[in-house]
Amino acid sequence: MKCFQEAVINRRTNYALGKDIKGLPSQIVAAVERMTQEAPSAFNMQSARVILAMGEHHEKIWDITKETLRRIVPADKFGATETKIDSFAAGYGTVLFFEETATVKAMQEKFPSYADNFPIWASQANGMVQFAIWTQLADMGLGVNIQHYNPLIDDEVKAHFAVPKSWSLVAQMVFGAPLAPPQPIEKMPIEERVKVFR
Repeated sequence: MKCFQEAVINRRTNYALGKDIKGLPSQIVAAVERMTQEAPSAFNMQSARVILAMGEHHEKIWDITKETLRRIVPADKFGATETKIDSFAAGYGTVLFFEETATVKAMQEKFPSYADNFPIWASQANGMVQFAIWTQLADMGLGVNIQHYNPLIDDEVKAHFAVPKSWSLVAQMVFGAPLAPPQPIEKMPIEERVKVFR
């Protein structure tokens, strides 16, 4: 396995994905489970929930998304939208990220003096789960990108996967065989983002 810094540096957005992955689906399952379990959360809240969808379940997510957008995007502009959604369906799988709102509410009630902070902390923890899974999948040689079609697709996605009402969809992470290298991105000068005092 690459060192941690290399893994983080190589974690990039990749939109050119295919289904012919290297490795076994069981290795992906193990990675997603382990990263979800090990990512930290404030007060050990563990409010992040994950669904790993492969095969027809992965494709169903993007069918739902396409048909939802077809109803709201003007017909003359839908071609570009359809192409984009089809590129996600062309991947191998999708990781759905949810927030368990009942857990957050229970923590608010248990620790009322911190009530306003628990939704913030839950969001931060969910982001760490996303980052951990994304980095791990990229380190396994997969291409990955993350999407946010919620709340437009929430009801149908939750119905398909029989998701509890208290789970709130926050992101959709697509992964698959990388068919092209990620596009370069511009980074701000680090001095504008990190201040060091010695």
